[in-house]
Amino acid sequence: MSLAWLVILPFAGSLCAAFVPSHARNAAAWLAGTVAVACIALGIQFYPQIAEGEVVRATFQWAPAVGLDFKLRMDGFAWLFAMLVTVMGALVILYARYYMAAQDPVPRFFSFFLAFMGAMLGVVLSGNLIQLVVFWELTSLTSFMLIAYWYHRSDARRGARMALTVTATGGLCLLAGMLILGRIVGSYDLDVVLASGNLVRAHSWYLPALILIALGALTKSAQFPFHFWLPHAMAAPTPVSVYLHSATMVKAGVFLLVRLWPVLAGTEAWFWIIGSAGLMSLVLGAYAAIFQQDMKGVLAYSTISHLGLITLLLGLNSSLALIAAIFHIMNHATFKASLFMAAGMVDHETGTRDLSRLSGLYRAMPITATLAVVGAASMAGVPLFNGFLSKEMFFAETTFVSGNVITRIGLPTMAVIWGTFSVAYSLRFILQVFFGPAAKDLPKKPHEPPRWMLLPSGLLVTACLVVGMFPATIEPYLDIASRSVLGPGIPFHSLAVWHGLNLPLIMSLLAMAGGVTLYRALGKYQQGTAVVPLINRFDGQSIFQFLLKKLESFAGTLTRWLSTERLQVQLLLLICAVFASALIPFSNGGLPAGNQPVAPVHPAFALMWLVGGACAIGAATQAKYHRLAALSLSGGAGLATCMTFAWFSSPDLALTQLIVEVVTLVLLLLGLRWLPPRYKSVDDKVVPLQTRLRARTRRLRDMALALVAGASLSALSYAVLTRQAGEGISNFFLENSLPLAGGSNVVNVILVDFRGFDTLGEITVLGIVALTVFALLRRFRPAPESMGLPVQQQVQDAQIPGWTPDPRALLPEGPMMLPGVLVQLLLPISGMVAVFFLLRGHNEPGGGFVGGLIVATAVILQYLVGGTAWAESRTRIFPQYWIAAGLLCAAGAGLSAWLVSRPFLSAMAWHARLPVIGEVHLSTVLLFDLGVFLLVIGATVLILVALAHQSRRGHRKPATAHEEPEAAVPAATPRVAEITADLAQPHPISHAWAPAPAPKEG
Repeated sequence: MSLAWLVILPFAGSLCAAFVPSHARNAAAWLAGTVAVACIALGIQFYPQIAEGEVVRATFQWAPAVGLDFKLRMDGFAWLFAMLVTVMGALVILYARYYMAAQDPVPRFFSFFLAFMGAMLGVVLSGNLIQLVVFWELTSLTSFMLIAYWYHRSDARRGARMALTVTATGGLCLLAGMLILGRIVGSYDLDVVLASGNLVRAHSWYLPALILIALGALTKSAQFPFHFWLPHAMAAPTPVSVYLHSATMVKAGVFLLVRLWPVLAGTEAWFWIIGSAGLMSLVLGAYAAIFQQDMKGVLAYSTISHLGLITLLLGLNSSLALIAAIFHIMNHATFKASLFMAAGMVDHETGTRDLSRLSGLYRAMPITATLAVVGAASMAGVPLFNGFLSKEMFFAETTFVSGNVITRIGLPTMAVIWGTFSVAYSLRFILQVFFGPAAKDLPKKPHEPPRWMLLPSGLLVTACLVVGMFPATIEPYLDIASRSVLGPGIPFHSLAVWHGLNLPLIMSLLAMAGGVTLYRALGKYQQGTAVVPLINRFDGQSIFQFLLKKLESFAGTLTRWLSTERLQVQLLLLICAVFASALIPFSNGGLPAGNQPVAPVHPAFALMWLVGGACAIGAATQAKYHRLAALSLSGGAGLATCMTFAWFSSPDLALTQLIVEVVTLVLLLLGLRWLPPRYKSVDDKVVPLQTRLRARTRRLRDMALALVAGASLSALSYAVLTRQAGEGISNFFLENSLPLAGGSNVVNVILVDFRGFDTLGEITVLGIVALTVFALLRRFRPAPESMGLPVQQQVQDAQIPGWTPDPRALLPEGPMMLPGVLVQLLLPISGMVAVFFLLRGHNEPGGGFVGGLIVATAVILQYLVGGTAWAESRTRIFPQYWIAAGLLCAAGAGLSAWLVSRPFLSAMAWHARLPVIGEVHLSTVLLFDLGVFLLVIGATVLILVALAHQSRRGHRKPATAHEEPEAAVPAATPRVAEITADLAQPHPISHAWAPAPAPKEG
């Protein structure tokens, strides 16, 4: 279980940080730091087992029938990466505490950051291929939120969209590749997959799986040709860049390549696909880094290059190259994180990262400069630093590659060229920023940052020095990680500072000399331009934007062909498609009726359907000009449907349909209130005769199509229902509802137990829809012609000029006082009835859905009678919280099954005997149904609130002499004046709600 906490803690911390006040930066930082340190402690406790070569596992049943379990798996390589994620996360949290500005909402930052950490730990520790892909996409989503943290900046929004588009698309490719891989092996369990390398490589689907998985890994690690998104992600705050480049996101791609190396490596296809992408990224990234004008831009392109080095090593199909790749993953994390922190400190204390403006900062920031020099030396591969050791291993591996002359000579040559570029941009990064004459006209006067901000970078450069000078300190951890990938028989390797005068050392000396020469040669050219010579026209971003524009253009064209803004045309296409579908079974000689006897039609049932059909036809004829009548008639058709369900012994469906009809009718009334009115007499006078004839022809066509399509579907239904039914699944539910699920109401048992996962997804969608409707209607403004007050309200305002209801009154004022008393009494009664249906739903007709709709209906009545202001002045729990509570209850019911090692959403029951009540049956099914109950209340009321608020936006106060009126409210109609005159006579109850007269003076 402690392995599960390693993943759970960051997500729990993220949720807690989201509720921390936006100004409580210290509390949020302490919370995030505590979570990161706790994860480090959890990881350390596994070291004795990992050092012995054990694999720590934790399995929670999810869907065992289809072989899907939530499985966590930690071997040596996963442990090393998990420690990298958590330790680097703790250092970045400390750094971010002092980097983020006082006006930044720091708790939101740490909430996203901890979720990012949890997603990355999920990727590292996943023991199931599909589960790994889920966490993989979570890293894309959380990184999107972090990159767009400063969403007021257009570059941050653009960079976040680009990163999400590229990496999420790669994630879809990865999902397809994992599905193929699992199909080849016959299991999605990672242990089984890792043991099936020979089977996978010999399979005919190996190449498609390899290509798809490579697309997922290369897009995530920003490798050629998908490298263009990473420099644009530098719009994120520097702590995000530190974490993104050192231990998460871009490292996820190379982690996956190492993880699946025993399964996919060892073929020519692997060599050319992975090796070529790595080689192109290695050289082009280093070359582009030389000409960047932004400090973070230099580091971003150098990350592309160093990840290309790791990818190339993995593509060489060599065990020693794999060990070198794992070693460089560790080294790159330390020196790249320290350099990004140095760039952030320079930006934080000077106000700029522009290399053309920075110079001579060593005098004002000596500690920062020293830390940056050490990190840059390690990045350039200078001896006595950790980067030198892994660079030497890389040079050695390129010299041992077998094959044709191109690979045997070309790879070492390209390695030296890369080393030259690496030294050149490292020198530029240090000399141009920290040495030379002091910079002038900087936005801020440079000075050292706070010492606690320097501490994380100091610890990292210390690690660079210690590993570089005493490589034996890191060798046990490298050995643990390598053995978990390669098995016990790993090849001999030596991490030594001095191996004698050999070819790799000569290549290093050539690279350093060439880098110094290149830096001096390009000195003047680098000062004034950020254009990368030779390859500036081959811009990945431009290609990406071009493809996006073409995709949007194609989507627009397709939308114009297949869609229209008019609902009538869309319904026409839909009915035509339904009609064509109904004709398919009749295409091969027809579909005669079956031989099953037809049940006799009861006269009462026939009469009920005649009435329902008449209501439906009446609703269609009245819908254009008489909306209230059309809605009332449609309610009659719905009532006929409810009675049909009851007739055929489906009380659950009948009850649900009845409540849904009531709620839907009220919500439609609220929505239709804001549509502009249509008057038949006016239309007949204005519309030309030819247009009216065309409209009538169109209606006749639509009616004929509806009749033909309806008759075809009726004939198809009759032909199917008169046949002998095949073996279905209904008998299974009927036989097992009580013994397996403990409920005799089969419909409710299916919803909350047998198909509980479907219901969980459906209520989640319902909550999302409610929030979306609320968000959209907040920006909606009614049409000016629909803003006029209803006749009844105009009459009321005319009777008592200046009267406005008081929302703080005990009861609704005015003519709604008496109905207000009734609906207030109705609310607790409806709540009691709703709880009754909720509790009995597992064995009798009812359930959480019906109970939630009953409470929602009672709340709707409060709005209708008291008005929006009066009802909301008494609201204590907002609908959004009802939705959140419902989802938490439903998800908690599912997760509680893991406490007893049972599959997700498995029902658990307890029996207790209370002194007065007697025996009580408690089940997690009730908790799940309670979640449905709460969410239905919240979603329905939230949509109601969105519609009700239109009345507060539609009617504005009269414009003053200096203001333009927002919307013209029509004057009182003659009908209103007539009613007002009639009501001017004294009325016996008028004094009950009229405002009290002002007291007379004296």
